[in-house]
Amino acid sequence: MSWNYSTMRTELRNGVLWATIDNPPINLIDERFVADLIALLDDTEADGNVRVVVFRSADPDFFIPHVDLKRIAEYTATAATSGGPDDNSLGTLFRRLSEARPVTIAVLEGRARGAGAELLYACDMRFASAERAVIGQPEVGTGVFPGAGAVQHLVRLVGRGQAMQVILGSEDLDAREAERIGLVNKVLPDEELTSYVERLAERVAGFPEAAVRLAKRRINAAGLPPKEDVQVDAAQFQILARDPASTARLNALMQRGLQERSPTELEYGTVLGEL
Repeated sequence: MSWNYSTMRTELRNGVLWATIDNPPINLIDERFVADLIALLDDTEADGNVRVVVFRSADPDFFIPHVDLKRIAEYTATAATSGGPDDNSLGTLFRRLSEARPVTIAVLEGRARGAGAELLYACDMRFASAERAVIGQPEVGTGVFPGAGAVQHLVRLVGRGQAMQVILGSEDLDAREAERIGLVNKVLPDEELTSYVERLAERVAGFPEAAVRLAKRRINAAGLPPKEDVQVDAAQFQILARDPASTARLNALMQRGLQERSPTELEYGTVLGEL
């Protein structure tokens, strides 16, 4: 069984929905991806056969590098359709992902930066490739601010000091460093990663649903930030995105190949320190 989305391919096996992100050229978050994520959340909420959702990428270089910086107005407008006037940002949409009925797992086999990393944090668990996983929050180095949950999630996942370093430093973290500070549950070699996640996902999918749902709900109650704080962060991102200093810095990055399969996009964290 599968559902059809324009930016994700899905397959349901043994209670686990494998959702493979496939949004060429490099899996940027745009209005089509936002619409598909909303649809997937709606579909899996309604279908009790889906007990676990596993997100992974079809692109070996990128999980989700960040939002499409040329289409902020478009994806924001699409996000506003998710659940009412308060759900007008990626942060509140990702909060819905955290609260989804199925358990959610992210498999990181490429680069996840900005809102791509924030989608990772919103999932219930994260597992990373030892060879290829990269996580980064480049917003401050670009002149803006993490607006889709990074501030709230990172403080809770890794502590205040590490959150300061990740966000203010705007550097890329490899898989081992991400594991060391607690950003991912576990790092595994490529040849072991999928089978490990598959075993865990199917194990959870086979447990009594009422117990899994209650455990997830109570863990979320203890560990998720207030929704209002996520909305404040989203508003601050929108303000800084219009600031002339951030616009100038973003234009310089675009001229160097940002949003293309270029050295600038592949080594974003390094490039930010060279501007």
